[in-house]
Amino acid sequence: MHDKAFLDTNILIYAYSEDEPKKQSVALQLLDSFENNVIISKQVINELSNILLKKFKLDSDQVENVLLEIDNVLPIVDFDLTTQIKALKLKDRYQFQYYDALIVATALENNCTVVYSEDMQHEMLIDGSLNIINPFN
Repeated sequence: MHDKAFLDTNILIYAYSEDEPKKQSVALQLLDSFENNVIISKQVINELSNILLKKFKLDSDQVENVLLEIDNVLPIVDFDLTTQIKALKLKDRYQFQYYDALIVATALENNCTVVYSEDMQHEMLIDGSLNIINPFN
């Protein structure tokens, strides 16, 4: 059994993008390898929707189809004000961007042991229990 993992938005973007086949392959393998032990948050869904609309130029129906497909495959967790306050503390402690800190705070609250992200420092250990891994390294 794998550790519980959290996927940052960029992993899903690569899964849907055909611009970088090597990264797409890694992202798809990551999605397949966790046997339902991987989560994302509503923040990831919001960021992904924005990128699919703006960068990928998908229309709303196409984005809706992607979101429904993801919802079929991955649990989507929520966060609250407590999570956001925790994110502010993590931001200061680890010099994260706020939205990266919110990803980390949500992962911690959901007992994840790894966050897969291209945007944060590879192999950084957060609060002694959460590893940041860049799967494209």
